[in-house]
Amino acid sequence: MSRTREWAKFVVLVAVTIGLAFAFAAIVDLPKSTQAQEALAATELPHTPPPVIPAAQPVADLGKAFVAVAEAVRPAVVTIESETPATTTRRRSPFDDFFQNPEDQDRRRRGQGSGFIISEDGYIITNNHVVEDATRLQVRLLDRRTFQAEVVGRDPNTDIAVIKIDAGELTPLALGDSDSLQIGEWVLAIGSPLGTDFSFTVTAGIVSGTGRPLRGIQQDLNFRIQDFIQTDAAINPGNSGGPLVNIRGQVVGVNSAIASPTGFYSGYGFAIPINLTRMVSQQLIATGTVTRAVLGVSIVDATAEDAEYVGLDSIYGVVIQSFSEDNSPAERAGLQVGDVIVELNDAPVDRTPQLQQDIGFRRPGEQVEVTVARRGGLRETIMVTLGQASPEEMQVANADQPEDEEEEGSGVPSQLGVTVRELTAARLAREGYDRELAGLQVMSVNQDGPARDRLAPREIITHVNNERVYTYEQLEQVLAPFSPGEVVSLRVHRIQGRDSVASRVVRLRIAR
Repeated sequence: MSRTREWAKFVVLVAVTIGLAFAFAAIVDLPKSTQAQEALAATELPHTPPPVIPAAQPVADLGKAFVAVAEAVRPAVVTIESETPATTTRRRSPFDDFFQNPEDQDRRRRGQGSGFIISEDGYIITNNHVVEDATRLQVRLLDRRTFQAEVVGRDPNTDIAVIKIDAGELTPLALGDSDSLQIGEWVLAIGSPLGTDFSFTVTAGIVSGTGRPLRGIQQDLNFRIQDFIQTDAAINPGNSGGPLVNIRGQVVGVNSAIASPTGFYSGYGFAIPINLTRMVSQQLIATGTVTRAVLGVSIVDATAEDAEYVGLDSIYGVVIQSFSEDNSPAERAGLQVGDVIVELNDAPVDRTPQLQQDIGFRRPGEQVEVTVARRGGLRETIMVTLGQASPEEMQVANADQPEDEEEEGSGVPSQLGVTVRELTAARLAREGYDRELAGLQVMSVNQDGPARDRLAPREIITHVNNERVYTYEQLEQVLAPFSPGEVVSLRVHRIQGRDSVASRVVRLRIAR
């Protein structure tokens, strides 16, 4: 019995001891291996399977396509580093590249641009402004090899240049068809923007527009580009000369310019179409120069008023503004100022860049059929033998343009939405200008009238519907038969210098 009591006491003592141990552990909060494992398990993120979104698959495929295009194209893109003497005076323009190392400018200037390989034996296309005036050109490939390059030929008017390196067998890029580009189509820009730290950068965007004239860029060139591709693929200084490629890896343009108030990318990049580039580069490789055919006319896109004036059922074609001063082929053949060119060799003419390119890269001496529309719906087809642009025409014109001066006297309001004054032949002769410019000089433009943004102060009106006007009374007589809203044709001139006059045709509606 006593033994049983002893065992009972022992059991109670053990139980009390265990209870006290648990109580002590609870008081001091001793860590337990099971608690630590449970806490670690609680921190593991749950596995969530990706959602099933069938519509997202094309986007994923597009991303893979971008990767594939970049991988295929980047090895044929090059970085071009140039050195020009610090004393060289270069024409500043939005094409200018990003210059590095300003502390070296007292000895030389260093610039950087891009380019791309077009042949296995090392011919490279880039921009003229990347290599212009350079005394040394170094080309760096994606594999970090570097080579000295020589200039094969340059064309400032299209801003295209061809250079060459001796690097053995290279892999060129495929050239596409820029005429088949569609607005909204995906494109990639590849180049070396903003210095060597960003070499061979790839950006993606879409074709935002085509046929862009870029007002203010290269305005001093007789054959300036008016047919840029606009893209929102990011382009910065240093991208100049690099390729713009489509989703098939074909070059469709040469990245050349940006429209930006800061000089850096603001959403508007521009590229020279590859079809134009191909024609220029072929001539540069063959002869080192570019030969252009000319009609000998100055042209602009037709407006709604032009179309109505000559009886077109839609707005298309280009208007002859003036003829070249020296033996214009178009004037000799019988074309007239104010004619709207609507066809070339039976093919429709829609806008200025189209006609410029179609004429410019034909052979001088070649004959073309030019169809024009004239007042009253008259159509006429005229055979024109193309001339050749002279070396002087192919160069940059550096004539200074005088500042506008305050005109004396007051003008008389007219039905054209402008006030005018008589500019006599005697006064022109006294001031040393051509007496043939006598007419009605615009003094001011009614900002609520039909001439807003069409005419400007100091311009001289000499003809209305091909009738010569010298006085305000003659102007009223010519306009008298027309009702408000009807369209009339004006011949307008602007004196730019003692020996320089710009002439154009303006179609306006009679003010209501």
